[in-house]
Amino acid sequence: MQHWSTRKGMPELHSSLTSGIVVSTMQNGDNFSEMPKIENTSLGINSFYQFSDNQKLEVSLSNLNEYRFGGEMTDKPAYLTLQSEERHHKIWMGSTDYQINFNQDKSAFIVYTAFQNTNRKHYTGVFPDDPEAIENHLKHPPYGDSKTTTLQGGFQLNHEIRNFFNGRNVMTIGSEYVSDKVYDEIPSYNYLVDQHTKDWGSFFQSDWDLAAKFNVLSGVRVDKHNLLHKVVVSPRIALLYKYAPTTQFRLSYGTGFRAPQAFDTDLHIAFAGGGVSRVQLSPDLREERSKSLSGSINYDKATETWIAGFTLEGFYTHLNNAFVLEEIGADNFGKIFEKRNGNNATVAGGTLELRANYAKKIQLETGLTVQQSKYDSPVSYLEGAAPIRSFLRTPNEYGFANLNITASKPWTINLNYVYTGNMRIAHVGGADNFPDDQMVRTRAFSELNSKVAYAFNLPKYKNIIELYAGVKNIFNAYQTDFDTGKNRDSNYIYGPNMPRTYFVGVKIKTP
Repeated sequence: MQHWSTRKGMPELHSSLTSGIVVSTMQNGDNFSEMPKIENTSLGINSFYQFSDNQKLEVSLSNLNEYRFGGEMTDKPAYLTLQSEERHHKIWMGSTDYQINFNQDKSAFIVYTAFQNTNRKHYTGVFPDDPEAIENHLKHPPYGDSKTTTLQGGFQLNHEIRNFFNGRNVMTIGSEYVSDKVYDEIPSYNYLVDQHTKDWGSFFQSDWDLAAKFNVLSGVRVDKHNLLHKVVVSPRIALLYKYAPTTQFRLSYGTGFRAPQAFDTDLHIAFAGGGVSRVQLSPDLREERSKSLSGSINYDKATETWIAGFTLEGFYTHLNNAFVLEEIGADNFGKIFEKRNGNNATVAGGTLELRANYAKKIQLETGLTVQQSKYDSPVSYLEGAAPIRSFLRTPNEYGFANLNITASKPWTINLNYVYTGNMRIAHVGGADNFPDDQMVRTRAFSELNSKVAYAFNLPKYKNIIELYAGVKNIFNAYQTDFDTGKNRDSNYIYGPNMPRTYFVGVKIKTP
């Protein structure tokens, strides 16, 4: 959904150089990876210049070079493997923020710019079996080029009125422009995405302390998107009632939209049914609109040594012209899916979060969400499979728990638990062990992670060196029914993103 613009400052000078390698894994012994090999090197700098007490300029710039390979694990070039994906990324990102406070700090003006440029060389292919197809594959291997350039710029003016109908009100106006150019081509597949989207958005917001116990946050955003004929108006309002020092109630309503354009997930070329699956946009695709309502109660009780509390929230979102992905056929290269507007859809549920902190040494945070995500009418995800109303890859229950212990400095111990409930997934057939298309209901997963850290304080150098080690997915809760062979469905991946993994590391930071 289209969101309001928010800017976050960078508090210190910071530069970093990181590199890493993630080795691919093969879980079922078929010599095809379930996790890709990743090699990357990144360099970045965040800095600021304080012109005066009321003026500051912040600048960031970073570069990422990354290589990814997955598929048949062999030393052959990618186009000679039975099946593989190969990616070379070169990414530049940067931003500039300038802020000046004036009018006795009752007003602030912020102007910002940001950019990202991504160049990608890629291969996605399955080595054919037919002699004529093999000859064509060797003459025209499916290599591709992709270039994405995103530019963003805008301003924001904040002004505080300290006696606004006997209350305090901070009013904000602003405007921003976002340009996104995407060019992705694989000549061998006759595949091309050449898209330039532009969005000009302006907004107004009022943050009004109506009374000692009441706050009203309201506003409206107006967007003109080049793929839409009409201007989109998105209002929102939120009410806060401070019932007591320990208890607060919130109620909010807002709207949003997603433009009928290609997003990152639509550019993903996947293996399915013995070929490659591609996503195209319906010529009649319209924007997706949303209306959301939520309410919550927040309670926190504190003493000199501990604080504990909870948040109970209910939410309801109604989608008009919700985006769906449906199979529409196949060609010589594989299956074709089309992004269309389905019927309306509803996402509704509740979240309970519990938290406690003892003497800033032991902190516990937990949360559980129960929800339903359904289309008004069934959606046909696979040819031959019965349509269903459920969203794909969306569990009805999920939760977390995080325990952080710093009782004995400089030691820190962390335990993290993640629960993911079962969900529906479309599984495209063609693999050796799963020849037919099917809708699958996954099992639930409980993932437990741990980390222990020890910090060395180096006051002479004004640095802290932290050594850490841990285990991810301690009980190895991991998918067991991966496809086998070159005709696998590469989208049939679910659950925790890696099996049991041991890690060690070092971090240098400024206190």
